Amino acid sequence: MSDAIDPVLVDLAGEVASIDTMLQSLSSAQWAQQTPAPGWNVADQVIHLGLFDRRAQWSMTEPEHFNDDMRDLMTKGGVDAVHDAERHRSPEDLLQWWRTGAAALASASHSLDLSARCVWYGPPMSARSMLTARLMETWAHGYDIADAVGLTPIATDRLRHVAHIGVRARGFAFAANKRSAPDGDVYVELTAPSGEVWTWGDASEPNSVKGTALGFCLAVTQRRHVDDCGLDVAGNGATEWMSIAQAFAGAPGVGREKGQFD
Repeated sequence: MSDAIDPVLVDLAGEVASIDTMLQSLSSAQWAQQTPAPGWNVADQVIHLGLFDRRAQWSMTEPEHFNDDMRDLMTKGGVDAVHDAERHRSPEDLLQWWRTGAAALASASHSLDLSARCVWYGPPMSARSMLTARLMETWAHGYDIADAVGLTPIATDRLRHVAHIGVRARGFAFAANKRSAPDGDVYVELTAPSGEVWTWGDASEPNSVKGTALGFCLAVTQRRHVDDCGLDVAGNGATEWMSIAQAFAGAPGVGREKGQFD
């Protein structure tokens, strides 16, 4: 293996550090503050991250443990049951518990072949894809926390990972909503926080999405209504996609209301 550290490992560590800094600044009352995700306060967001950081680690290093846990989840109330079991923790305890899981995932990842396939709840994926998904989730749930306590996260070029998942998940978004994806591709052109321009697809496509990387990432993680993201969306296929876009797995989310945030 090369001595170079894969960029996704560097950027995941950066995203975790950013969330850690924010969490350290919160009062006990703020940990109980409701977030835009219905029924979840700040502590719930951290529990969610901690639960799936641990399961991502198991998927990469202890697949039999992961499979045993998945079977247990199916017979003992699912993720909601294990989530509720962590709600007794104090903010200080929960912060340390989350840190421990994130650190274990990072430590395990540095010794892996990131192209290796890993078990998961759906189809297997590469370890690199698993870690990219963890980065996306960490950023998105961190944004919920920031929204709850009135903070504005600093956008960084780590958003490229989130944007890439959002673009790649276009077909999944249609399938999750039980729709057929329109023919043709969508050209995506985003301006990064650094000013760099990122593109996906062919610029000659009649369907396109252009704007800031932050706006696109907020839209595809459903942390903002697409109409509030400052995107230039052209073509019926692109318009339909962005109305249902989701970078996360599972059922379609409830999203956010137009104008919900300043």
